[in-house]
Amino acid sequence: MNIIIVGAGKVGYTLAKYLSTDGDNITIIDNKDAALEHINNNLDVMCVKGNCTSLKVLDEAGIRGADLLISVTDSDELNMLCSLASKKLGVKHTVARVRTPDYDEDITLLTEAVGIDLVINPEKAAAIEIAKLIKYPSVCSIDNFSDGKVNLVGFKVSDDTALEGKKISDITFIRGNVLFCGIERNDEFIMPKGDYIFHKDDRVYVIGEHKDIQNLFNKLGKYKKKVKRAMVIGGGKIGYYLAKIIGEVGVNCKIIEKDLNICEELNNLLPNSIIINGDGMDEELLLSESLLEVDSFITLTGRDEDNIIASLLASSKSVDNVITKITRDNYREIGKTVGINSIVNPKLVTAYKILRYVRTLRSKKKCSIENIYRICNDKAEAVEFVVGNDTKNINIKFKNVEFNQDILVATIVRNNKIIIPTGDDYLKANDRVIIITKNMKLLSIDDIFSGGGRYYEL
Repeated sequence: MNIIIVGAGKVGYTLAKYLSTDGDNITIIDNKDAALEHINNNLDVMCVKGNCTSLKVLDEAGIRGADLLISVTDSDELNMLCSLASKKLGVKHTVARVRTPDYDEDITLLTEAVGIDLVINPEKAAAIEIAKLIKYPSVCSIDNFSDGKVNLVGFKVSDDTALEGKKISDITFIRGNVLFCGIERNDEFIMPKGDYIFHKDDRVYVIGEHKDIQNLFNKLGKYKKKVKRAMVIGGGKIGYYLAKIIGEVGVNCKIIEKDLNICEELNNLLPNSIIINGDGMDEELLLSESLLEVDSFITLTGRDEDNIIASLLASSKSVDNVITKITRDNYREIGKTVGINSIVNPKLVTAYKILRYVRTLRSKKKCSIENIYRICNDKAEAVEFVVGNDTKNINIKFKNVEFNQDILVATIVRNNKIIIPTGDDYLKANDRVIIITKNMKLLSIDDIFSGGGRYYEL
């Protein structure tokens, strides 16, 4: 595919990095020399300097032969204008980042008028990810499939999980449809079998039916049925969206923000939240605002350093659930090293949503890709497909089917029933099937089968 990315910031760079490795022809437009030089030095993509609203610049980038334009500049209006102009010039598909809360209510009308095929709001998407983590103390990630019926949850083996030294087959408290489907150890992704022995600091990925995942994490001490109080440090767009989302389910949200003008604005927008004007790094202030009584502590300032420090402070006070926003890639590893497990990166949340859309386009409608999530520091993927009538090996038991290596059929959803498959299970048309794989280029469910691979009995 010929893809043009407008905007060479963090999201634009991340998209260019991922998409260029998938074999697409990538051109990136920006008017900043430093951003383009960084991309030129690190990625195999074409760079064009100039204003993305200029017809000359768009023509130089190859707009008339492009399959997809992704506009991720800092300006919502510029992104929408660029999408509109691109559609007029014949681009088949457009994606735009639109972040301002004022546009959120009318986004459907706007996209229809402008002709945007996919609208991404990074702050709202990040807030949704954080809201999923709030009920799960010290969990690394939660990804949803099949309209929330199936959860894929990552967590760290620690002293309080009582898993260290045990085999998967020896864990007797698991009930229902749950499967340990991946282990991250020493930066390597492992698909475990029943004889796998858990080690301290392993990052474990478990998939299963929503209620059974809740039961498992309740046994592990990592699930809170009722969250009453949340404290948020930073009153930016993510804080605003998060307060709205969790407020609707009865969570009392307290936001601490330095900027008085932002506090006054939030006070009008969020009448059910408590807005405090103050420094979220001030331990005395946090304690006076009942830090020790909160169920979740979320740091969302614009500085990764401040977010990490505030999170460490809350952890030192034994706050159960600490969630940290970190945007710089090297800081993610630092955060993990110092014991911060629940990390949200808006840049990656945005990039993954766009990658899923691109993968669907690239598949040329061979199948329906419903969801894609990257796990284990991008070393593996979880992909949800809908099985078509022409899919290979329908109604053939898995034990009689040859699969590619590093493929795990983790879950099948059939008529709202969740199945953790064994060798005696099989695929049927209209099944939703979730695949765990190290192959980052699956375009079709047929790609999991091999004519020369090995038998993979589940």
